[in-house]
Amino acid sequence: MNIPENLLYTDDHEWVKLDGDYAFIGVTDFAQKELGDIVFVEVETIDEELEKGDSFGTIEAVKTVSDMFMPIGGKVIEFNDELEADPEVINKDPYEKGWIVKIQIADKAELDELLDKEAYAAIIDA
Repeated sequence: MNIPENLLYTDDHEWVKLDGDYAFIGVTDFAQKELGDIVFVEVETIDEELEKGDSFGTIEAVKTVSDMFMPIGGKVIEFNDELEADPEVINKDPYEKGWIVKIQIADKAELDELLDKEAYAAIIDA
């Protein structure tokens, strides 16, 4: 199971990569393996200010559709357009090319509530 050291995680299996006042959000390697082949990603929250825990979109696999939740509050400013043509990039590269949205962080203090690599690994190994 691939769990990069430089990211933060939620127990809903989203990851966060910091970039100054911005953050990239995607789903973890564990999540994409559980979902199976991803066939569609829908994000209709561009330019919306969302709170931590709000749904920012859905991810559809062959066997299920799941909501994706904001790990921290912020304004959704960008969707990874590559996912429209090739949503399976999330299966192939969930942490780099498979990012889903970029947000402008509302409150960096919320980052302290996220999980580091070890804490996330403990959840998926439980």
